[in-house]
Amino acid sequence: MCNCGEPRWGWGHPSPVLLLSLLLSTAPFGLLGEEARQVSLEVIPSPPDLPQNLLHIRAVGTNSTLHYVWSSLGPPAVVLVATDTPQSVLRVNWSRLLSTEPEGGLMVLPKDSIQFSSALVFMRLLEFDGTNVSDAAAEPPGNPYPPYSLANFSWNNVTDSVDLDTLSATFQGHPIDDPTKAFANGSLTFKVQAFARSGRPVQPPRLLHTADTCQLEVALVGASSRGNRSFFGLEVAAFGQGPDCPLMQEQRSIDDEYAPAVFQLKQLLWGPLPSSFMQWRPVAFSQEQRGRESALPCQASPVHPTLAHSLPPSPIVQAFFRPQNNSCTFNLTFGASTGPGYWDQHYLSWSMLLGVGPPPMDTLSPLIVGIMAVALGAPGLMLLGGGLVLILRHRHYSEYQSIN
Repeated sequence: MCNCGEPRWGWGHPSPVLLLSLLLSTAPFGLLGEEARQVSLEVIPSPPDLPQNLLHIRAVGTNSTLHYVWSSLGPPAVVLVATDTPQSVLRVNWSRLLSTEPEGGLMVLPKDSIQFSSALVFMRLLEFDGTNVSDAAAEPPGNPYPPYSLANFSWNNVTDSVDLDTLSATFQGHPIDDPTKAFANGSLTFKVQAFARSGRPVQPPRLLHTADTCQLEVALVGASSRGNRSFFGLEVAAFGQGPDCPLMQEQRSIDDEYAPAVFQLKQLLWGPLPSSFMQWRPVAFSQEQRGRESALPCQASPVHPTLAHSLPPSPIVQAFFRPQNNSCTFNLTFGASTGPGYWDQHYLSWSMLLGVGPPPMDTLSPLIVGIMAVALGAPGLMLLGGGLVLILRHRHYSEYQSIN
């Protein structure tokens, strides 16, 4: 497994030009949110004797609709479809979706309203032995244990976790075959949340969401690791309409108010505009409180093409996208050889956003802007004050009349 660089923890040395441009870009204070959307969550009823595991989030705007289809049928996956009409709808053909040839089992109609689509599949939970590892950015970060295939997990009935007040639902799973009883008291959860308008969560990493985004929080809780200091990770596959892999980018900031000591944003971009994106901070947490003391670095490998037939099949991805030979995969790993880790409280959480259009951009918070304004303005005020003193003194001396 590769990585694309060690996360940079600390302030660094931004240039005065960068400081000034960032300061100007934040005036006036605040963020301009995206349009509000009418958001609904629906669990699509499945045939008898099957768990309810197909969640449809529909976000309707003035002239467009976003469809997020999340499922634990096979490995956990999501299909994102954006249309240019508020009337587009999702159609599911269960007999075709559950067949060996599921193409056409999942459709968004009318077809000619679809502007773009993308998908993510979370294929495997990775585990590495980090006992004698001095560099978490190594490739791989320790000796790998056999991975857990998420296609071989048993998942809950998602209907029981739907919360219409928070527009959220949770998929919770554990291995079907668990001979070592590693998950006897543990589980892996995928919590999905939609948003009707812009804002930030209360807890770190406090990603800026808009009405055009959906959030995923992955948590590993209570599972026994196979080593004393294990690193965990996720193997992810990305699909799109074109043959090219999405582009991975990094944004940097001088403001860490929303995620202390984290100055980067990682992004996966589909299309040149871009048409859709995945966004996350390179940080995970080893405690549910998610304080700075429990922050873990998150490493991301480069995205590379992968033969689709070598991946665990996702029925909803196969049903929506036409058969293709290639997909693109990358790995995420969480933790470092020093500092906190999963071993502290048997807890690990990581969050990301999936959305359409350009990703939300973090501008400087009012607190940081105020500090910068004072720092940059103080010398000017001192010069201005000194100039006024000189002028007043000069005027005082010029008005002096000598006595003969």
